[in-house]
Amino acid sequence: MTRKPAREVLVADVRDAEVTIVGGGAIGCAVAYVLAGAGYRDIQVVEQGEVAGATSGQAAGLVGQVRATRERCLLAMSSVAMYSRIERETGYPADWRQTGSVRIATTAERVAEFEALAATALSAGLEVEFLSPARLAELCPMLDTGRAMAALWCPTDGYLQPTSLVTAYARAARDRGVTFATHTTVTGLSVARGAVTGIRTDQRSVATDMVINAAGPWAGAVARLAGQDLPVVPVRHEYFVTGAAEGWHGSLPVLRIPDLRLYVRAEGQGILCGGWEPDGLSLDPRQVAIGQELAVPPDWDVLAGFAADFATLAPAVTQAEVRAVFRGFPAFSPDGRFIVGPVPGLRGFVMAGACNAHGVSGSAGLAQHVLESLQPDPSPYVRSLSPRRFLPRTWDWESARDQAEQVYENYYSLPPRRGARNR
Repeated sequence: MTRKPAREVLVADVRDAEVTIVGGGAIGCAVAYVLAGAGYRDIQVVEQGEVAGATSGQAAGLVGQVRATRERCLLAMSSVAMYSRIERETGYPADWRQTGSVRIATTAERVAEFEALAATALSAGLEVEFLSPARLAELCPMLDTGRAMAALWCPTDGYLQPTSLVTAYARAARDRGVTFATHTTVTGLSVARGAVTGIRTDQRSVATDMVINAAGPWAGAVARLAGQDLPVVPVRHEYFVTGAAEGWHGSLPVLRIPDLRLYVRAEGQGILCGGWEPDGLSLDPRQVAIGQELAVPPDWDVLAGFAADFATLAPAVTQAEVRAVFRGFPAFSPDGRFIVGPVPGLRGFVMAGACNAHGVSGSAGLAQHVLESLQPDPSPYVRSLSPRRFLPRTWDWESARDQAEQVYENYYSLPPRRGARNR
């Protein structure tokens, strides 16, 4: 399909609608696109800023399908399938690059984990293989691969440009009749007889039969408008991008080096390098207000640590100038699982949040999960993501915040030998 000309996403003010999606990031726009394709005909997206203007726009755009559970593999695979066809189907580019990805192990314990990951991937129908040293050096000539004890290759992985993806969702959803109200802040929800009946905004109040809460790190604040406490914890995540570095170009595979807590990809001729901090920094969800800017200065000590660790494999990273730093507060849950589906006891209020830094990469699959959660008989996996597990509230905020930080900190941690479950 020929690329369609770029058009503004905003086509309407906030209005009465059957379905109102709060949040114009990757999840909100993907849900709009998927629901409109499934036959929902009266949908609006309400966004406090610009589409893709907050957390989604800060994402690194990596899309990996190798996971430790079959269900998570399948979710990621469904996302990749959409990214591979979205431009062909809609005419709008997501700037998807299917470069493949390599996971590098530098310890024997990590090799064992990779073997388990590979078995799970193959059980889900995902193509993976272990690379020979010669093939690893061929795929990654910019690396010193001498420390690698194993390298797990997934040829269908890749990366995309988050803003391009979200804009593609939004434009394609608009073509299906979805309207967008940007620079519109939700200030309240109207509830009658146990059901959502409308929303109040800084512009005006409107009627709606369903609110889908896809507000990212503000999702907890939106839930409080409905009288619901849900543990959606914003946790800081950051990465840097360098200027041109010798040997780097956009066709190189995405790298994941869990023993160094790092992920890396090319950004043009530069290096994008980020990682998972050993001491997570979260915000108190009770203090996060709708419309509040979640700004934080770069933590240069952390970023320098990422660079120093990666330099042990790629010295060029320390010879290139840092061109930009990206940081945001993706939302995490205490158990490391998404919070997706209708909220029990409040008809018409649906969660699509706590994506644990997978909001962009998993947006297509998550949108399908939201759609499935609205059906009479969702799968056991989708039911397991329900906000029901946190209601009624038997947890406390301090523990929820600490556990969410641990989910972040332990993202690349080796699982216990028994009962292992890698997020």
